[in-house]
Amino acid sequence: MSEQRVRPAPAVREPILNLPTIIIVLIAICVAVQLVQSYVLTPEQDNAFLIATAFIPMRYSGQYMIDIYAFTTPITYAFLHGGFAHLAVNMVWLAAVGTPLANRIGWVRFLLFWLVCGAAAAGLHYLVHSTEYVPLVGASGAIAGMMAATARYMFRVNRFSSAPAYAGPLLPLFISLRSPPVLVFIVIWMGGNLLVGLLGAPGVSGSIAWEAHIGGFLAGFLLLGLFDRPVERQLPST
Repeated sequence: MSEQRVRPAPAVREPILNLPTIIIVLIAICVAVQLVQSYVLTPEQDNAFLIATAFIPMRYSGQYMIDIYAFTTPITYAFLHGGFAHLAVNMVWLAAVGTPLANRIGWVRFLLFWLVCGAAAAGLHYLVHSTEYVPLVGASGAIAGMMAATARYMFRVNRFSSAPAYAGPLLPLFISLRSPPVLVFIVIWMGGNLLVGLLGAPGVSGSIAWEAHIGGFLAGFLLLGLFDRPVERQLPST
C-alpha cells in the first residue's frame, strides 16, 4: 500500500489591527478634535470651543440660562481630551475593550451604548461637583462602561475555543452580582480607578475624574442587557 502525504492547510493569520469601522470612526473624531485644538485654534478660540463642547457642571447650577450646549455637552465632551497623552491612553483602551463589544452588538447599539455610558459618567460627575466650573473632557467614562461589559461577557468564554471573545450568552445581572470572578473584577477595577483618581496617571496632566469613570462603569454594567444582541444572531448556523 502506497503512502500518501496530506499537506496541512495553511494557517490563517489574524491581522494585527482588525478594528470595527465604528471604533475607527470614533478614534478618528477624537484625534481630529485634538489636532484642531492643538494646531488650528488660537487660545481664545480654544477657550470658546471648550465652553461650547466640554461638560461644565456649573452650567446646570441655576445661575446660568439653559442653552443648547446644556443638552449637547453631555455627549460632545467625550470627544475632547486634555492632551495627546490623555488621548493616546483612551484610544488604546477604546480599541482594546470596544472592539469585541462592537463586534458583538453591532455599530448602532454600540454607538448608543457609548452615548448612554458617557452621559451617565457626566451625570455622576455633576452630582459630586455640581458647583465647579472646571471642564470635564475625555472618553474615559464611556470606555469604563465597555470595561463593565467585559465582566458580563468575558467570564463565560471558553479560552480553548476559536469563538469570538464575546460569543457566549450575556451573563444575567443577578448572577453576575453573585459570581466571584465578576466581583473580584469589579473590586480590582474600582480600587484601581480610585488610586488613579487620587494619585493621577503618568503623562496625563490635571485631575482624573474618577467619579465619572464610576458613573460610566455602573451604567455599562447595569444597562448592557438593553443593548445586547441575541447569541443566535451572532453565531453562524451549521
